[in-house]
Amino acid sequence: MNPVRHIAIIMDGNGRWGLRRGKSRNYGHQQGLKTIEKIVNYSIEKKISFLTLFTFSSENWKRPKNEVNFLFKLLENYFKKNLSEVISKGIRVKIIGDKLKLNSNLRKIINLVEIRTKKNNNISVQLALNYGAKQEIINSLRVINRKKERITEKNLEKNLYTRSIPDPDILIRTGGQKRLSNFLLWQLAYTEIFFINKMWPDFSEKDLLRVINKFQKIKRNFGKI
Repeated sequence: MNPVRHIAIIMDGNGRWGLRRGKSRNYGHQQGLKTIEKIVNYSIEKKISFLTLFTFSSENWKRPKNEVNFLFKLLENYFKKNLSEVISKGIRVKIIGDKLKLNSNLRKIINLVEIRTKKNNNISVQLALNYGAKQEIINSLRVINRKKERITEKNLEKNLYTRSIPDPDILIRTGGQKRLSNFLLWQLAYTEIFFINKMWPDFSEKDLLRVINKFQKIKRNFGKI
């Protein structure tokens, strides 16, 4: 049976979910946040060590400004209201991505969250925020070049945002689309990928368990016969 240490998720479909119910895309994002809470709690129950969530991509700046601002405010308000609960559950929160483009209020709260949860060890939740895998790889190569080191897999990996955590065992993408969307391109080399038709707000604990059960039955060869 394959052990599951790290699950990565592209949480797609929030906006479409809201519109299909005659409401706004932002309403869909609000419901998507509730799904994150459920899935994090269930991952703790299933003793998943790492959960990486594609929260906002470097390409998402192309969305309407009011939607972008709403997403950031939603995240900011969530942590202001729920940081004590996050700490009490033993959740470590890490941000992967370029923080510099984020507004100062959001940077301030996520820096606080990272510091306050640093010693928690029930689960490590990586929020990919203003994240793009291509840029992540380019940044790593720039560091290697600046240090005048050899370009090797080991040197590249030690300069990625995810350098301190194992590569994902499972990638889940909800929303029916079948693409990686510039997410963890280096880290997903041997990851088992599951595309789910459900929109993210409808994704449940049972759906996650179904994926885990399928994963545990897969024969993983890693290039061997």
